[in-house]
Amino acid sequence: MTIKLSDHFTYGRLVRFALPSIAMMIFISIYSVVDGLFVSNFAGKEALAAVNLVFPLVMALGSVGFMFGTGGAALVAKTMGEGDGVRANRLFSLISVAGAVLGVVLAGVGAGILGPLLEALGAQGTLMDQGLAYGFILLAALPFSIMQNMFQSFFIAAERPKVGLAVTIAAGLTNIVLDYLFIAVLGWGIAGAALATALGQALAAVAAVAFFAFSKTSRLRFTRPLADFRALGKTCVNGSSELMTEVAASVVSMLYNYQLMMIAGADGVAAYGVIMYVNFIFTAVFFGFAMGTGPVVSYHYGAKNQPELKGLFKKSMLLVGGTGAAMFAASQLLAAPLVGVFVGYDAELAAMTLHGFRIYAVAFLVCGFNIYGSAFFTALNNGKVSALISFMRTLVFETSTVMLLPIVWGIDGVWSAIIVAEACALVLTTAFLVGLRKPYGYA
Repeated sequence: MTIKLSDHFTYGRLVRFALPSIAMMIFISIYSVVDGLFVSNFAGKEALAAVNLVFPLVMALGSVGFMFGTGGAALVAKTMGEGDGVRANRLFSLISVAGAVLGVVLAGVGAGILGPLLEALGAQGTLMDQGLAYGFILLAALPFSIMQNMFQSFFIAAERPKVGLAVTIAAGLTNIVLDYLFIAVLGWGIAGAALATALGQALAAVAAVAFFAFSKTSRLRFTRPLADFRALGKTCVNGSSELMTEVAASVVSMLYNYQLMMIAGADGVAAYGVIMYVNFIFTAVFFGFAMGTGPVVSYHYGAKNQPELKGLFKKSMLLVGGTGAAMFAASQLLAAPLVGVFVGYDAELAAMTLHGFRIYAVAFLVCGFNIYGSAFFTALNNGKVSALISFMRTLVFETSTVMLLPIVWGIDGVWSAIIVAEACALVLTTAFLVGLRKPYGYA
């Protein structure tokens, strides 16, 4: 049976409803990882370093899609919970158009700053050439990337998370197959990796638009957009934490790359890239769960169903804590084989990567609470608190630690920065969750 936002959620029902979103985020991470595998093994570690220098910029610009998606889904689901389905569809249509238009604008901005950014990060010669080739192709596809990110949340609000998963799988398989064709068979190198990613994103965006335009069963459908720019602003505020998370992650990645380039050269950047690929897969579980359960929280908040809200919060926190412990254990057991798959051809690079990942993975014990806490306030339509948690977690705590700890601990300070940052963020997240429990009635 289809699980509806208005249902009572047991542990099993909550996991089943969130599972397609978790799988979707994991799959997105996996096909990003496949890009890295093909580039590393067929184009070399310098090409992998170029990808890791460019990717933060593209990720930061594409995060606008997460802002419109999570912030918009929270507003739309809350509106549905209040019983106004017509307004919900018109708001959904407005947010979708705004996201697509902004994608075109940001693609032009990104193309203008790509070269100067690579130069500032220390890229020269072949590394610069490969970075430009990779970046310009991905920026051309940025509007599709933003729409793909945006519609992931709206599939959930429409009570069709499985459709969102199917679209993501189709796009991911397209990317993987084209990676093999363009890189391994045709030898197009880093440009082939970018083109494969771009075509996968285009497929996902077109499929999502077709679904919401023609579906007769979806709870959300395209209609005449509501010219409510105040609601659009509310969407941006609601989703600002997700935007902040992605933009800050990009800034932090640039700082990591800068520090590692200074300490260990291109090998350090390549090692960090491998750690990030594996990290994407593990943290995708937390992001997927937060994304999948967010519209449920928004609906029951809009419906003023406090008993259900309390149950959702308690069950979610227990699930996040248990998952974090399991992921830490898995990361330590699987570290060596995962690193070997990426850079097994270079013993020195593999040793550096393995050592760094074992330290970095300690953060899995903590980061889930911070990711869910921020997303929970987004679902409650409190974008300010959500954004503050994200801002402090990344742009303050992590940027500070990644710049300061290497002064004392060298390269181990780089790998340990995330642990200290997540611990500081947990204190802040806990303070907000405890302090605001009575006004919202979730505990």
